[in-house]
Amino acid sequence: MLTLTGIAKTFHTGGADAVTALDGVSLNVEKGDFITLIGSNGAGKSTLLNCLAGVFPPDAGTIVLDGTDITALPEYARAGFLGRVFQDPLQGTCASLSIEQNMALAALRGKRRGLSRGVDPRDRDRFRQALASLSLGLEDRLNARVRLLSGGQRQALTMLMATLVRPEVLLLDEHTAALDPKTATHILELTARLVETQRLTTLMVTHNMNQAIRLGNRLIMMHRGRIILDVAGREKQNLTVEALLRRFAALRAPDGPNGPDGQDGLDGADDMTDKMLLA
Repeated sequence: MLTLTGIAKTFHTGGADAVTALDGVSLNVEKGDFITLIGSNGAGKSTLLNCLAGVFPPDAGTIVLDGTDITALPEYARAGFLGRVFQDPLQGTCASLSIEQNMALAALRGKRRGLSRGVDPRDRDRFRQALASLSLGLEDRLNARVRLLSGGQRQALTMLMATLVRPEVLLLDEHTAALDPKTATHILELTARLVETQRLTTLMVTHNMNQAIRLGNRLIMMHRGRIILDVAGREKQNLTVEALLRRFAALRAPDGPNGPDGQDGLDGADDMTDKMLLA
């Protein structure tokens, strides 16, 4: 369904501060896969999602979706088949517009827009019903400006908007990292429900290893721009945080005599655990 072949991306090419974010990443994503992406800071997780979304083109490699090469397709042209939710709840919505106006824009994603009225009255019942599924009371606040919503409410609305027109691929970039634990749990439950009911092909970046193990059918670990672990099925179900850390420490050992950070053994995973929440 989605095939990445030899994707490479380097920032500040030719300079002293050149950084290789992606180093020949190849990946086959099957229709309906729910993949959780983990790795230490700078591993290339968000860069991979940005390449998929068309934020910037890869330096090398190809991205093929359903048999069509979309490698050079600009970001706006991918809006019709890609949905995305960012870490910052403020990024996915327009603060000055009302809830229903935001949803009306989401409903037109990937479609030609004319000069008709902003919100079709026939859509209001559809929006109200969709909002009711969030259990946040937003269905009674269609005319409220989005800037008045809490971060959690905005992120829930963004999730709904990203899937209002069913995307071919849903990209979630640490979409609960900026939320308090209770709100994050609610958003994750909403995520799991939307992905399951719509059978969405999903890639979710997270720093929380418990989330990565518990959610989805497939787990991918990245390090220094490469995929170093790809597990699915029963193997993923049987993973524990401790086992995952041991795998990480062992898999990155070839980077140097004591690993890339001058350490070895389980202690060599410290840069990963510093950021990854174990709660």
